[in-house]
Amino acid sequence: MSLFLSRLGVRRSSSVSLLLLLLSNAFSTNSLRQTPPCSIMGAIPSENGLGTLSVAYANLPSWSLVDKFIPMELVFNGYDDEKTLTIGASHGWIATLKEDGILRLVDDLNPVASGANPKRIPLPPLVTLPHCQTNIITNVSMSSSHPEDDEDCVVAVKFLGPQLSFCKPAGQSKPEWTNIKIENPCFFSSSRVMYSEKDNMFRILGSGGHLIGSWPHYKKTAKNEEGVDIMKTEFLMVFKLDDEGNAVYTQDMGDLAMFLSMSEPFCVPASFFPGSMYRNNVIIYDYDEMGIVDVSDIPFYLHSVSGPHSVPYQIPPQDIENCFACFLWRNPSLETIYF
Repeated sequence: MSLFLSRLGVRRSSSVSLLLLLLSNAFSTNSLRQTPPCSIMGAIPSENGLGTLSVAYANLPSWSLVDKFIPMELVFNGYDDEKTLTIGASHGWIATLKEDGILRLVDDLNPVASGANPKRIPLPPLVTLPHCQTNIITNVSMSSSHPEDDEDCVVAVKFLGPQLSFCKPAGQSKPEWTNIKIENPCFFSSSRVMYSEKDNMFRILGSGGHLIGSWPHYKKTAKNEEGVDIMKTEFLMVFKLDDEGNAVYTQDMGDLAMFLSMSEPFCVPASFFPGSMYRNNVIIYDYDEMGIVDVSDIPFYLHSVSGPHSVPYQIPPQDIENCFACFLWRNPSLETIYF
């Protein structure tokens, strides 16, 4: 859909000074020189199928433009003839799927990735196990943010149904999928895979929240709109894993702010990025809604804005030293943004 914004009259020539102001105001000494978390809002169309990336940083009240051009097909499904679909995100990488059936990792929507030399990593053709399907993907998760050169980086793909697949893009000259058929049906539906750095495992929370499936950091040993229901969050509960691996309900996340979107979930200390980001909050950004929940509130209340949102991805903090495209300007003269 298109969002028409009035002209706000901020000159683009001020972008460099605003960047310096942004960097000086948005970071504390504890932030380890990282960008704040951000939500991908869309892009302003330009020429040749490209557009200027628009993001919303969690600790700033307004949107920002990133001085880099991205393919419009990544923020507006159906924009190209090849019908590129964005199916998930992890560590700032977007997973796309085209009609050729090849899953690709791209870093175009990462605000600090190079706009001149975007990275595109094709993964092996998907393999469908018997009595499984690979057409509908629930989400994608990665064990690190460097799938292009980290030989230990694992990409996990959860499909609707029992299949879970793993691949190491840089682990060998010719990567292959290792596919697992999950037996317990509580993990079949919309359960999503995520990676635990603490335990070095991929985990899936089963339907109902009573079971958590765990798979060790993958080591290859053998091959083995219209008419669509709108989803709405009715309740949200946060669980903390104790030392024995038990999920314990909590209303106190301490200094943490949690980010839930179609990307892999992540948490950051709110005090690291002072501004409009608050502790003990869950920031939700999905296809059908966008909002914030204070987990200490009883009864539950979601301050939300209804969708649809075509690029509901949140990018975790990125190291400043890796920044290639960080000339930002806030509240520019906008015409049309697709999102």
